[in-house]
Amino acid sequence: MSAVQSVDRAVTVLEILARLGEAGVTEIADELGVHKSTAFRLLGVLENRGLVAQEQERGKYYLGAGVLRLAGAAAVRLDISQEGAAVCRTLADELGETVNIAVMESDAAVNIMQARGPASVTAQNWLGRRTPLHATSSGKALLAYQPGPVQEAVLARKLPRLTERTVTSPVELRGQLAEVVERGFAVAVEELELGLRAVAAPVRAHDGSVIGAISVSVPAYRLDEERLPEVVKRTVAAGEELSRRMGYAC
Repeated sequence: MSAVQSVDRAVTVLEILARLGEAGVTEIADELGVHKSTAFRLLGVLENRGLVAQEQERGKYYLGAGVLRLAGAAAVRLDISQEGAAVCRTLADELGETVNIAVMESDAAVNIMQARGPASVTAQNWLGRRTPLHATSSGKALLAYQPGPVQEAVLARKLPRLTERTVTSPVELRGQLAEVVERGFAVAVEELELGLRAVAAPVRAHDGSVIGAISVSVPAYRLDEERLPEVVKRTVAAGEELSRRMGYAC
């Protein structure tokens, strides 16, 4: 059985269980048109990954908690994109700069929403891009609020130097993350690209957990020390507004 065929059949098993609620090996094998041993192997793999579970007394299989985990992650991404569209647009119009919403995915920040302001003639398209946690304002805003073990796993890896200003010292980055929590925002100064500065604020879910970050990316010549407080204030306010839309009582 080819890898592609195996994946197709595994997905079909999940669809069968979603439709029937529960099913035995024989029933699943009949639905797939395969031998029972093949169905059993597919179910074993899915069970090991938590995507299906087995009712011990009757031997029936049903969708496992892993499916809920995946669905929940997709729902969060969809919700924050939908709720964040208006917030992004407003902030981009207010500041005239590029605004992004990012979520954490493994060892990167992934930009899932973007709005460009009228002054953003030099802005890049960041939508869909994976950017390093240690060298971006969004990445730092996300990483700062992660549990200790998650932070330490990132800090234990090599932190690539992308520009002469990229922070590659775990000790220094750990200190910056503590500052993010204390101040409520993150700043990256030409750490991802020379000539690019950014400010980011956390976005919280109803339970207070940080599920995203909203950031403003600005060419360095348009974000000097005099303008920085205004950009920080408006970015933090946008993060709080989006958090309220996500159910968090700020």
